[in-house]
Amino acid sequence: MVTLVGRPNVGKSTLLNQLVGTKVSIVSDRPQTTRNQIHGVWNAPGIQVVFIDTPGIHKPRTELGRRLNQRSLDTLGAVDVVCLLIEANAPIGAGDRYIAGLLKHVETPVVLVVNKIDEAPRAEILGHLAGAADTLGDFAAYVPLSARTGEGTNALLGEITARLPEGPLYYPDGVVTDQPDTFLAAELLREKLLAVAREELPHSLAVTVEDVEERPDLLIVRVVVRVERDSQKGIVIGKGGTVIKEAGMAARQELEALLGTKVHLETRVKVDKDWQRRPDRLDRLGL
Repeated sequence: MVTLVGRPNVGKSTLLNQLVGTKVSIVSDRPQTTRNQIHGVWNAPGIQVVFIDTPGIHKPRTELGRRLNQRSLDTLGAVDVVCLLIEANAPIGAGDRYIAGLLKHVETPVVLVVNKIDEAPRAEILGHLAGAADTLGDFAAYVPLSARTGEGTNALLGEITARLPEGPLYYPDGVVTDQPDTFLAAELLREKLLAVAREELPHSLAVTVEDVEERPDLLIVRVVVRVERDSQKGIVIGKGGTVIKEAGMAARQELEALLGTKVHLETRVKVDKDWQRRPDRLDRLGL
């Protein structure tokens, strides 16, 4: 079991998808895109690694933010290896130092992953590696890589597998995630909404699957998109329904490719006032 931790937008979800070879976690440059612990499974002869993608650790402003932080921190003592991600194309900041400080109290081996080397000059990458020990502390290993291109991921897998204990296979060969198809459908629609209306769309967006109907050669998925204000509902729907239609079409096409069957998405937008600040709402949404 290996957990991926770091600030928001350091590339944890992109790395997870790259490692397992398919999309199991949605990707966006909006903070707090990942809200659940996403499990991705990598298999090799005699080896299985279960990666856990976690929400970015940040200074919370809402009950949702507090819960996301706790969800990430809960994995630290329950895994065999921790991968701390930082960015090669950005200075080591207070958020990186804060997370590294938390990891000093964890007995689990920690591998420092310097991501986004495809977006940084070689001198900056070397500077990050050289200064990481002084700035963040000592680590079991240091691995520069690009989650986007895959460069360096084999080296990371080597460092991880060298530190794994013997144990049983948790998942059958061929399984890449334990997330149900309904979860993937909801997450893909949320990802596409963030991409279609990235500037205008409110951060307080939640997507849940309310019902699934299986027919011969067709999967009907009924989805509810939740926002916190009436004004946000109009943004999500868009003029003439353009935003929700475009996002729904993109999510449907990707879901069909992943599941290998025809999919029909039925979407409904609902106002759920202040949902990310209300514990009862968060409980109902599984957050």
